Amino acid sequence: MALQFYNTATRSKEPFTLPEGVPAVRIYCCGPTVYHFAHIGNLRTYIFEDFLRRTLEYYGFAVNHVVNITDVGHLTSDGDDGDDKMEKGALRTGKTVWEVADYYTQTFMKDWKALNIIEPSIWCKATDHIQQQIQLVKTLEEKGYTYRTSDGIYFDSAKFPRYPDFAHLDVENLQQGSRIEMGEKRSATDFALWKFSPKDQKRAMEWDSPWGIGFPGWHIECSAMAMHHLGETLDIHCGGSDHIRVHHTNEIAQSECATGKPFARFWMHGEFLRMGSDKMSKSAGEFLTVSLLQEKGFNPLDYRLFALTSHYRNYLNFTWEALENARESLKSLHKKTDVLIGKADLIQSELALRFKNEFQEAIGDDLNMPKALGILNSMLKENLEESEKAALVLDFDRVLGLNLGSIREEYAPKQENVDVFKIDALISLRNEARKNKNWAESDRIRDELKSMNITIKDGPNGTEWSL
Repeated sequence: MALQFYNTATRSKEPFTLPEGVPAVRIYCCGPTVYHFAHIGNLRTYIFEDFLRRTLEYYGFAVNHVVNITDVGHLTSDGDDGDDKMEKGALRTGKTVWEVADYYTQTFMKDWKALNIIEPSIWCKATDHIQQQIQLVKTLEEKGYTYRTSDGIYFDSAKFPRYPDFAHLDVENLQQGSRIEMGEKRSATDFALWKFSPKDQKRAMEWDSPWGIGFPGWHIECSAMAMHHLGETLDIHCGGSDHIRVHHTNEIAQSECATGKPFARFWMHGEFLRMGSDKMSKSAGEFLTVSLLQEKGFNPLDYRLFALTSHYRNYLNFTWEALENARESLKSLHKKTDVLIGKADLIQSELALRFKNEFQEAIGDDLNMPKALGILNSMLKENLEESEKAALVLDFDRVLGLNLGSIREEYAPKQENVDVFKIDALISLRNEARKNKNWAESDRIRDELKSMNITIKDGPNGTEWSL
């Protein structure tokens, strides 16, 4: 049951092991730019990364998991043009950039918790690591990888011959067909490490540096924070597939030129959530949030189960019908697992151990969560002792994260304030009405009981009721 992951860098699955002497898996995940709400497409990536962390821990690895909060320096394009997203958020809301960053950071944390994603070992904010970013730019400058223009310090991608390799870029054709506003850039693939503040304008977020007042480029933030907290080589770097061509390519270039070492051993990327034929995005102006799903009566864990139904490297198409199906599937799961709560014992029969091994093989095969979910459902149908079923549910849910070890509140029987005498009296009246063939009265009483969430069943032993 070797653990293997798909490595974007090699475009193949590779066995995952830790280098000798490394005590914990060093994972860096690109976090949110906190100028707006995170949409459920963004959150699909964090759910995939949570499955990754849980799988590593299931396999016995310790994990040092770092997630950044980008609260400065991320322009509206992946290049070096457009408006600063934080200032754009401030204009939209009428708040200061600091208030915007704090507000959307808190709402992001709330969504994270609602989706039952495990807290990272470290949350790191870009604004708390300005000096580390400045030092990294200085290192690149000292090694001859930068040049200065009138608006900033840029990385010279021509000095890193392997620049195109990660994203399989055709740099020559990219240059010829570039729509990028070049300005004083030497190449379309060069990127800003440090941007100068306009001389006639004071920015809301700016810092002093060896090159003058300004702010960091987006890409330098992640490299500086990742290496500060995890060292010069990471074991796994994660993000969305949209980061491959620019952001992660640039991270590799600047990090490896600064250290002379590989930046990450594994690169893992989650694919887009689609609505129709388009990816969900903030730039389109319409996107779905966790709070909107809740307003429509869904539990965030319904969406988590929906994310389980597709492999993280495949597109996932969102429809309300699909989410409704996920809600019903989770409800069905709870009906089967809630009755097992408190009954868990040892997993020791041959059949139970077979299911455990199949589950471990599924998650260990590049996080095949749809298969893992199918194994859970198959196990619940088998003729196993309830104690072993209960133990397997708890074991599998360490990775699935659906909270199957506790009764979901909206599915729990509502037994409080039940007037048993009134229910029995109404059933007696209904029986009398049925005896007299007064079907209208019988139906009226049945409807009244239904409004009290009482289900009745007529059988040879009389009428039975339940909540």
